[in-house]
Amino acid sequence: MKDLKRYGIKDATVHWNLSPEELQKITVEKNMGKETSNGTLAINTGKYTGRSPKDRFIVKDDYTTEKVWWGKTNKPVSLENFDKLEKEVVAYLSGKEIYARDGYVCAAPEYRTNIRTITEYPWSNMFVFNMFLRPTLEELENFDEDWLVLCAPGYVCPDPAAYGIRQGNFSIINFTKKIALVGGSAYTGEMKKGIFSALNMILPVEKKVLPMHCSANVGKDGDTAIFFGLSGTGKTTLSADPERKLIGDDEHGWTADNTIFNFEGGCYAKVIDLTEEKEPDIFRAIRPGALLENVVFNENGDVDYMDSSITQNTRVSYPIYHIDNIQEPSFAKNPKNIFFLTCDAFGVLPPVSKLTPGQAAYHFISGYTAKVAGTEAGITEPVPSFSACFGEPFMPMHPTVYGEMLSKKMQDAGVNVWLINTGWSAGPYGVGSRIKLKYTRAMITAILNGDLDNVEFDQDFIFGLHLPKECPGVPTEILNPINTWENKSAYVGKAIQLAHSFHLNFEKFAHQASQSIMEGGPLVDEHHHLEEHF
Repeated sequence: MKDLKRYGIKDATVHWNLSPEELQKITVEKNMGKETSNGTLAINTGKYTGRSPKDRFIVKDDYTTEKVWWGKTNKPVSLENFDKLEKEVVAYLSGKEIYARDGYVCAAPEYRTNIRTITEYPWSNMFVFNMFLRPTLEELENFDEDWLVLCAPGYVCPDPAAYGIRQGNFSIINFTKKIALVGGSAYTGEMKKGIFSALNMILPVEKKVLPMHCSANVGKDGDTAIFFGLSGTGKTTLSADPERKLIGDDEHGWTADNTIFNFEGGCYAKVIDLTEEKEPDIFRAIRPGALLENVVFNENGDVDYMDSSITQNTRVSYPIYHIDNIQEPSFAKNPKNIFFLTCDAFGVLPPVSKLTPGQAAYHFISGYTAKVAGTEAGITEPVPSFSACFGEPFMPMHPTVYGEMLSKKMQDAGVNVWLINTGWSAGPYGVGSRIKLKYTRAMITAILNGDLDNVEFDQDFIFGLHLPKECPGVPTEILNPINTWENKSAYVGKAIQLAHSFHLNFEKFAHQASQSIMEGGPLVDEHHHLEEHF
């Protein structure tokens, strides 16, 4: 019988590797969740319905001191304070009914990392079954973990200041002890992102693998496509392609021999405003075995996906085999095209453009999208949003480390990189309209089919991007955004405003960025005058 005493957990009733059906039954019996009308388990994560980035810490020790990019994203905590908190969590879990699960991350066998997770709640354990890769029964018999996850949502630190943390909840990564410690928050994403953050340092430092916050799919000819993008840009939607097999929808590694492998065994998708028409794969994956978080449903168990009264961040986790068209095992070689997805609410970026290696690294490090401001106070101006490497909250090292790795891998593998604007055209949010999904799909299909290999390109005079003059299935007039604006000088003003935002954001990376990356940014900022273009 497996024993938790070696972690200091005593007198606990431990349930090992229960099936999702068993965990769902226990959750409902303990009144910790309910089944929806189709039998899917729905739970509420309580006070925290999303990650708490201000309460995420990395233990500062010999391994991390020189490697981590310390600051707003990566906050240090001392080894002494970690040890104290770990003891508290272990004491808290002792004597309780708890749930242990053995799984692994990284689908490519040579990078496999075994994870043992110990959770206070049965449904947290079900999330881990869905999201990490699942060992065979034979593998479970001789399982030895590389990393340990301790998750105790019910433990709230009574005196945060004495432990060097901000408030009662915390998510801490200890690279030397190889422990991810989560307390005070039941939001399941903290466990997944703790391990993802750890891999984002271990893989590049120890294995020369580029970790990526992206989705990926593979075509019938074995060509792999990678999709980077922040929330709401279309990463999950656009990587779900009936003609291509899904490798994964969120976290991948890129190896020295050009294998792209999934870190995970499942998907963790947003479900706000979900419809079967818009997202058929996700909608159909919500069935017994999936776990719905913070959704609202009526007395018959019918879910209202439009209801954001608990949170905008309603989610579902499900094992990847709930999707029909998947690559098994979830890795593939031969990356051919990379797509950076951005939802530009200013309406000035082209719907499709090709990037040079320097531009690719610049836009990767920038990680731009735009947030559409709430209209309740009459605010309709978009707000630029930058998240380095399209995943800054999970990147322990300086973004230029990942940017340089990407740039080199691109050039070595001969990959094409494309910037795809899934946002606005013919004016900013409130004036123009969202670029039609069918046009975006047509652009991506054209690129994957090689239809843009031999077309002519124009260079945009503000951002320096290379715009195709034609694209099958897409009206030619929308390919250059200035053509879609009635007021051309308004376009230029708005474009320069966004270019300036890029320059301002990049200042914090400039001292560690190479010359070619610096030259990949917009050609102009607000100090330039462009009358000569009219």
